Amino acid sequence: MALLAGAVAAVAGCSAPPQPEVTFFADGDTERAAPLRYCDALLTSCEPTRGEPATLDVRPGMPVQVSVPSEVARTPWVVNIQYLDDQGRPQPVRQEVFTSGERHAYTALPEAPGDQLLVVEVQQLGAAYAADAQGDPILDEAGEPQLVARAVWSLRIQPS
Repeated sequence: MALLAGAVAAVAGCSAPPQPEVTFFADGDTERAAPLRYCDALLTSCEPTRGEPATLDVRPGMPVQVSVPSEVARTPWVVNIQYLDDQGRPQPVRQEVFTSGERHAYTALPEAPGDQLLVVEVQQLGAAYAADAQGDPILDEAGEPQLVARAVWSLRIQPS
């Protein structure tokens, strides 16, 4: 019996830790989102995910608050925001980048009171760079190599 208990404990100890969830809060409601993609820091191994985009009803002009767990906060992470202006026209995606390792929360605000948020997406960056077909790094506007997202959580907003 002791041998069986030891085997169960060993198997339980070897299981992968649960994938981190991101919490989205808006207009008095909260949704926890599992990752849509979840890979190791070097993007050499990706785990299957159960993630689907979270959904919340959000009125025009209202913010969405994002809370990330320490597994995400201690690494570089990004928030991408998609929204429509008060005339219903899509606006350029806004992006906020956090690298200090101390930030656990962010509030996505529309640009103007009548704007409607559509998508708020969190990306945890990995230690791998994007490369072209020849293996050369893909550079951003500043000439820096672009990091690749190792994990992604998404909120799809239902206008209310």
